[in-house]
Amino acid sequence: MRSTKRLLAGVLGGGALIVALTGCEAIQDAKNTADNVSNAASTAQVCVEALKIAAFNPDTANPEAAAQGAQDAGQKLQDLAGKATDTTVNQALTELSTTMKETTVTDLVNGPANWVKTKADQVSALTKACTPGGGN
Repeated sequence: MRSTKRLLAGVLGGGALIVALTGCEAIQDAKNTADNVSNAASTAQVCVEALKIAAFNPDTANPEAAAQGAQDAGQKLQDLAGKATDTTVNQALTELSTTMKETTVTDLVNGPANWVKTKADQVSALTKACTPGGGN
């Protein structure tokens, strides 16, 4: 009788362990899902802010101020890239921020069409990366 009780206790204890482990797996799955939702929300916030900053249009009547404005916008975009959890969004932000931060008066005076085209292409890439299914 004692061995039967021990066997029964062992089986019940093992069953409880299985239930506990299954519960831990379910908790981990729930945590992963919550993390994914949080990352998606974070990416959406980064994208909204980045696209607002990317809308910067230089005033060619004052090229010095325009170049400084582009460089300031580029720094803000770089800061946002550090917050982007999506690697495709991060890459698009980094490329756009580099273009903006490296803007010179010469770019805006001698080749504004090239600068605008490069920026537009990079904003398009950022928009695509920010679109659900467009990133990773």
